[in-house]
Amino acid sequence: MEALVIHAPGDLRVEDVPTPELGPMQLQVRVRCGGICGSDLHYYQHGGFGTVRIQQPMVLGHEVAGVVEAVGRDVLGCSVGERIAISPSRPCGACRYCQMGLQNHCLDMRYFGSAMRMPHVQGAFRQQIVVEAHQAHRLDDDVSDAEGAMAEPLAVALHAVNRAGPMLGKAVLVTGCGPIGAMAVIAARRAGAALIVATDLTAHPLRKAAQVGADETINVAEDPAALAKYAGEKGRFDVLLEASGNERALKGALDVLRPRGIIVQLGLAGSEMSLPVNTIVAKELELRGTFRFHEEFATAVQLINKGLVDLKPLVSATLPYRDAARAFALAADRTQAMKVLLDFE
Repeated sequence: MEALVIHAPGDLRVEDVPTPELGPMQLQVRVRCGGICGSDLHYYQHGGFGTVRIQQPMVLGHEVAGVVEAVGRDVLGCSVGERIAISPSRPCGACRYCQMGLQNHCLDMRYFGSAMRMPHVQGAFRQQIVVEAHQAHRLDDDVSDAEGAMAEPLAVALHAVNRAGPMLGKAVLVTGCGPIGAMAVIAARRAGAALIVATDLTAHPLRKAAQVGADETINVAEDPAALAKYAGEKGRFDVLLEASGNERALKGALDVLRPRGIIVQLGLAGSEMSLPVNTIVAKELELRGTFRFHEEFATAVQLINKGLVDLKPLVSATLPYRDAARAFALAADRTQAMKVLLDFE
């Protein structure tokens, strides 16, 4: 079968790779659709992110949906022909963090398309993939493959909102409106946020954030002082979901966050940030990280199946996997693209 294999920055090739043998508790899946994630872009553009670098050829991709082609002999509750979204996360289940219910911090995690360990964990941008049965989550007939492929970034946003705590009736600021930021808007609204304001530096992501539920959008490149109206009485927002990874966005939001407000940091910075610790202390702010997800993947698929979230406005284009270079270039263009998908049919 064919797969998209990254060798070095800008060197993404369509290559033949073998399909692994099917184990007793595994499924062989025909991949139909895959979403290009920010980490895929970092591998393609820079060869990695932070200290993580490609050291050997690696199949990219971890946001995929497909159809079951074969079922291992011991698998129950899944049949050939079933359409599924695939969780890219394979925690070991045995380490101390898995036993604590913190599977996203597994000490032996295997996450599709990741160069964080050697040998690298091969990804899911391929025509066929063999997965553990527990990674498969059934899609309803009226759900598109594209929506199924977006269960993974939605799960990231759901985990971030869970990290923020109760959201009912809260005022929420989302900084950075790429796909994860836009899905954070969706997740916050689903969790009961009463007011959601979204900021970005570019018009197109802000339009999409408004489409998926933001009450107000602010282009801080055009109007840097626009958030100031929320700074009175020590701040208006209860929760900040910081999805840009930009130090200026984080610092600028602290003035409009109320005392004892919650900061959830989703965005990863290119380098370490410096924080205004005096402000954090004086306002008794809480800074919380958020990393991947676990049980939220099943929740994401459930919300999609029930039509309780609408991800379709975030789909910018679907291109054939053989046209990956054009797809990755489009995905990197924030002036016209949000989520770009690859068609593996």
